Amino acid sequence: MDFEIDRYFPDENQTYGDSGRASFEEKRPLYLSGARHFMNQYGEIIHSRHDGDADGVWVVRTIAEMVDILMKKLFQCIISDVRYQSGGREQITLVATGGYGRGELNPYSDIDIMFLHNGKDSRRVEDIAQKILYFLWDMRLDVGCSVRTLHDCVEMSNSDMTVKTALLDTRYICGNRTLLKDLQKTVLTQIMTKGSDAFIRQKVSELEVRREKYGSSVYLLEPNIKEGDGGLRDLQTALWIAKVRFKVTEPRELVMKGVLTEQDLETYEGLLSYLWRIRNELHYLAGRRNDQLTFGDQSKVAAFLGYKDRGDQLGVEDFLRDYYLHATRVEQFWSLMVSKCLCRDDASRKILGYLVRRPIGDGFYVIKGELTIPDENMFIENPALLMKLFEYAQKHDVEISMHAQNLVRRNLHLMNDKFRRNREVNQSFFAILRSHKKVGSTLKKMHYLGFLIRFIPEFERVYCKAQHDLYHMYTVDVHSLFAVEEIIRLVNGEHHEVLPLLTTLAGEVAKRELLLLAVLLHDIGKGEGGNHSEKGAEMMPTIARRLGLTKEDSERLEFLVRNHLRFAHIAQRRDLHDEKMIIQFARQMGTSETLKMLYLLTYADLKAVGPEIWTDWKAMLMEELYEKTFAVLERGDFKYEVGSDRVKNVRKDVLRLLENEYPSAIVKEELRALSIRNLLSNPPAVIAEEVRMLLALGDSPLLTRVQHAADGSYSNVTICTLDVSGLFSMITGVMAANGMNILGAQIHTSRNGKVLDVLQVNSPQGFIFTDPARWERMEEDLRQVIQGKIQVQTLVEKRHRPSVLIEKVKPRFPTVIEIDNEVSDDYTVIDIYTHDKIGLLYCISSTLTRLGLYIGIAKISTKIDQVADVFYVKDIFGQKLTSDEKLVEIEQRLFKAIDES
Repeated sequence: MDFEIDRYFPDENQTYGDSGRASFEEKRPLYLSGARHFMNQYGEIIHSRHDGDADGVWVVRTIAEMVDILMKKLFQCIISDVRYQSGGREQITLVATGGYGRGELNPYSDIDIMFLHNGKDSRRVEDIAQKILYFLWDMRLDVGCSVRTLHDCVEMSNSDMTVKTALLDTRYICGNRTLLKDLQKTVLTQIMTKGSDAFIRQKVSELEVRREKYGSSVYLLEPNIKEGDGGLRDLQTALWIAKVRFKVTEPRELVMKGVLTEQDLETYEGLLSYLWRIRNELHYLAGRRNDQLTFGDQSKVAAFLGYKDRGDQLGVEDFLRDYYLHATRVEQFWSLMVSKCLCRDDASRKILGYLVRRPIGDGFYVIKGELTIPDENMFIENPALLMKLFEYAQKHDVEISMHAQNLVRRNLHLMNDKFRRNREVNQSFFAILRSHKKVGSTLKKMHYLGFLIRFIPEFERVYCKAQHDLYHMYTVDVHSLFAVEEIIRLVNGEHHEVLPLLTTLAGEVAKRELLLLAVLLHDIGKGEGGNHSEKGAEMMPTIARRLGLTKEDSERLEFLVRNHLRFAHIAQRRDLHDEKMIIQFARQMGTSETLKMLYLLTYADLKAVGPEIWTDWKAMLMEELYEKTFAVLERGDFKYEVGSDRVKNVRKDVLRLLENEYPSAIVKEELRALSIRNLLSNPPAVIAEEVRMLLALGDSPLLTRVQHAADGSYSNVTICTLDVSGLFSMITGVMAANGMNILGAQIHTSRNGKVLDVLQVNSPQGFIFTDPARWERMEEDLRQVIQGKIQVQTLVEKRHRPSVLIEKVKPRFPTVIEIDNEVSDDYTVIDIYTHDKIGLLYCISSTLTRLGLYIGIAKISTKIDQVADVFYVKDIFGQKLTSDEKLVEIEQRLFKAIDES
């Protein structure tokens, strides 16, 4: 682009009246106005070209060029003014550093400059630097500035890695060229020659620290495209270490020296341009510097880049998949450069190799902790060795050399259907899964090199596949690999103190390799759209035949994939005291081995979604489901126990526990009033405690008891009162008004009109409330509401509970309401899936109350911005809801209430 700046600036020799030539300060307002107009006009042109498909390289280079023009003009004006006023010919150079030094400026990037001088006329140099810096600040530009001599640069680089790195990216703007040439010569011959290996290791270490801060995976939900894994900083660091190792100043020189191929250089430049284009758009969208590809911005960037929805497939998910693919290539390029910079020359390596190499079989060797391949044709001659490579690396606990990794990538074309059905290959694969060490890291390496998606081609459909919601932190493929690692942690006993049952079960599974295969493939159907559990299960027979599985193992694999959501669904959304439901579930499982595997798969699936998804509350529910189902499977007859005998035994046990505290007559009366479900759902000790509370109620309007779970994840809140219409909606409203999150509720109404509701409660952030005053306020609010002294709606509106949602743009999923009369003999079950919002549970429960429904059980499940609430309800006569007209009315009223709340 041709820039014309002179027409924006007044003549340097302009005079003011009789005072002679005007000073810079007198002309400063005109200069400032002109500079702003120049930057605004050309900035808008660049923005419009960006909107019109200009590539990332052009935009960043052109912005840097525009700033160069401004810097030169400003420098010339100020130098001219200083020299006119006081004479002298100071030696000074204006130098671009950092990203600006590389000629790479995004719309709102920092602009780093250095005033390099010879040490003479320091005051005048400081004056010039100050004038330019203040001027740029008044233009609202984000400028970093330093004033240094050549000696300063050498001294500071010896103690400050940031300065040392910045000196790699210096570029002449204007002034004395000789000064910068001397600096660049010193950088190459003195600063970078000393300790080049240490510099490279330091940069690798910095990258690890950066990944800890910004995320150690390229597949994060909201990647930082500059500092995150697979971002711009990885490419910049790769160039820095190459400059130091190979003494070059431009990437093109790496091709001339044989370090990179032309294709490597094209890859590097293409990756840079892609990331720059995204970063440019993020800056323009925010109107400021912004490097986080936030959830809210992802759809906007996708639309800008031309991605469109295709049926059920979201355009933003296609964009994210492409982004993650690019980030993976960035990571691979970074690894390539590190290996080239750290490895010794080939001749010395070969000599050393023959002296210290350790043969491990099939032509593989270990040299200095790395598995190496001396014969580059071995894979062509025997493709099965591709799988053996990973087996040997795992078995001997060594890394695969970069040379060997590159050979794997170059020979992936050898992995055809014959390779996948090869018995030796499959035996090696299952040996990897059966191993007691490095299973997860070996599968990750297979995935990283593109080997896994060639061996199991169906897995390619979920490769880098994003799910655009706030629940799933990782892409489908990486989530599956993380899930495998969660099983391995259990097998290794890493969680034996907090998860003793799961740890024991992981050690008991007869075919761990089959379990790990199911975990790896459980979400493979997400690449097909629709019901991913069914789609994935349909792929299993083909995959199983290819891998040589037995019919029994194939069927179990298919079952686990098809039902991998079922265990969590039952545990979190169904009444675990319903013996009929438990027996049906046990019948589905068939064997205790299948039950164990499904339980372990469910744990791994949830744990691998994100660190906060597996909670102690979920753990308790799932352990309860497992133990009850396992007991039925061990019993083997799949028959109901005789309820009347169990009720009699429970009543006798409770009477015995309370015989020294109350007259037996009043205890019997209270027990007769309790619902049969309550008596069969709890052990005698719990029933006895409930009876104590019911008897203590007397004439009081309300009694409450709070007991904190031992692990500190939730509190059991028992509320004892007399039954009134809409009691549960009152409770949910008061809880919401007090910022309390309800996880579950069991509602017990006695025949004598007393109510005992037990709720599991914590904060929206997942911890318990320990301040007694908080619970006292909740109790007092509930008392006031029950006595009619205050309306619950008033409380809710007055004290909104803290939102559990992150204040960001979130997708709005359509509300789904399902009504089921089959799952329970006693209740109609209403499942509600919707977008979370303040007071939602109160909104739903109060609507059900107005419909004349009695809520017997409530289960609440929140996935970041989505909720799945379940209500077991009856009509006012204690019957299930069977009228089609009533069911339609319930559904319509709930939809309306949720939409309007």
